[in-house]
Amino acid sequence: MSDIEKVNDFLADAGVFFLASIDGDQAKCRPLGFHMLIDDKIYFGVGTFKEVWKQMQENPKIEIVALNDEKDKFIRYYGTATADDNPELVEKTFEIMPEIGEIYKANNWEMGIFYLDDATAEFRNMMEVEETLKFKY
Repeated sequence: MSDIEKVNDFLADAGVFFLASIDGDQAKCRPLGFHMLIDDKIYFGVGTFKEVWKQMQENPKIEIVALNDEKDKFIRYYGTATADDNPELVEKTFEIMPEIGEIYKANNWEMGIFYLDDATAEFRNMMEVEETLKFKY
């Protein structure tokens, strides 16, 4: 299993994870669940009409945190949110989540797809970092 697959699998096992961004001088955190691993990158998607997208444009340094209760472990995955405007990625997103695709298409909303570059994944227990992985694209 590759390093990025370890991160992807942890996110999948968690189901819901949290994305933190900065809004001016205030941290903002929200739950997400969508991610997809394609060509050794984990892609995430949020609406370009949402505040989180605007926040990432102004300050692309973000962090994702996911918890695995069963193993008493969590992951911190942080780096620079890097937009990818490849329309095939949006279509793949809508294939994976057709109900979201229907809502976005019905409202003429645009899905913003991004991955983390210059990223670090820290696999942790409550007391220490057990493993650190780095990703640069």
